[in-house]
Amino acid sequence: MARPRSERRAELERAATELFARRGYHAASMEHLAQAVGLRRGSLYTHISGKSELLAATVEHGAEAFNRALDEGLAAAPDDDRMRLREALRAHIGVIAATPDAAACFLWEWRHLDGAERERAVALRDAYQARIRELLEDGVASGALRGDLDTPYAALAFLSLGNWSATWYRPGGKLTPAAIADRLFAVLAEGVGTS
Repeated sequence: MARPRSERRAELERAATELFARRGYHAASMEHLAQAVGLRRGSLYTHISGKSELLAATVEHGAEAFNRALDEGLAAAPDDDRMRLREALRAHIGVIAATPDAAACFLWEWRHLDGAERERAVALRDAYQARIRELLEDGVASGALRGDLDTPYAALAFLSLGNWSATWYRPGGKLTPAAIADRLFAVLAEGVGTS
């Protein structure tokens, strides 16, 4: 059962997000977490029931970040289904650039959850993926995208392009996250063949 979110709990969640993203869930020990927040290991259990509770919270925060960015990106997008898809990719890569640790927990570390926590993480992932698929379906319906588009696979391609930027994106590079998204979107939307 989740405990109320105190200031100390919020601090633990922030520290866990960084530790899980940087070390991986299994390599991040309760001792690492205790050191990160200046507590004794046994004192952690005053605030949490265990490490998986923190992982579940980091996944929730990652999902919230991606969904919030998508909402904001689509609200600012022009009324053009193709451009809405571009804004969605900008939002996605923007989250990875702005909150790489939360993004990593949502994208990869959820796999270490079990039971109801894992089911919740999968539901969050599937709901976000469904939002991307819906954008593609809207584009097909409006004629902005080709009529024979395999939208489930197009959604996977979209997310693969965005998700893997987490492995190579570096702050301070030549391109902004939006410029990277635009270049990736051009590959996604136009392909690599000649017309």
